[in-house]
Amino acid sequence: MRITRVLGAALLALGLAAGPAAADSSPSPSASADDDAPTQAGTSFRTAAEIEQGERATASGSTGDYLYWSFPADTGQRPTVKATVKLPARHGAETWQLDVYDGLRRRQACQYGAQSRTAAPDAGSVELACVLRTVRGWSEPWANDPLPGTYYIRLTVVDLAASDLGQPVAAEVRVDSKDIGGAAAVDGSLGKPLVPGIAVKSAEEKEGSKEAVLSSFGRDGWSSGWWSDRWVWTGIGGVLAALAGIGGYALTRGSGRPSRVPPGA
Repeated sequence: MRITRVLGAALLALGLAAGPAAADSSPSPSASADDDAPTQAGTSFRTAAEIEQGERATASGSTGDYLYWSFPADTGQRPTVKATVKLPARHGAETWQLDVYDGLRRRQACQYGAQSRTAAPDAGSVELACVLRTVRGWSEPWANDPLPGTYYIRLTVVDLAASDLGQPVAAEVRVDSKDIGGAAAVDGSLGKPLVPGIAVKSAEEKEGSKEAVLSSFGRDGWSSGWWSDRWVWTGIGGVLAALAGIGGYALTRGSGRPSRVPPGA
């Protein structure tokens, strides 16, 4: 009996101890979507932190560091990259710059936005933005058009006082896209999206392997293809042209024989 009581007390104590631990291990229902976003940035293209569109990623670093992130963009999207750098107390002004590169590591021009900005010595933060051109589904080999795939963000300071080098900073980045169609859409499709790992995928497909990594994001099914909004607008334009031709013919042919001509003529 004594042994049974001792075992029962021990099991009860273990159950009470495991109860709070199990409760603490359960996920919090109030967790936000940004909890899964990276809190560190890479230091090169190869180590760039992967983020999704709509996420707010954060990172800590020092003035003089290169901070890298990467995000996916598909055909018809016009990405907007925004970055905020929180600055500490310093001795002089600092100029920060935001650059965006495509999957071939070609620097992409910004349509508009403050891609480079100088912060005054007493400024607590600096905000940067870059609105890219619309991602195209197809391009000429010699062109520098944005194509579907992975894009890289590089954030760094380009001008500062020597005494401020190495000061701690905190950065936030966010990428949002707007779907653009109509005049910005183009026909054709890209054979392979410009994403990391595509060369490995092509080699494994040649060897007959079915398991291959399309990109570091694990995505497939890119929407690039022959269909675009231009087909719709071309059809609408054809219908309007036909109606205009019929209307013009009805207006110019008149009512028939002129009234001044005798009936027997």
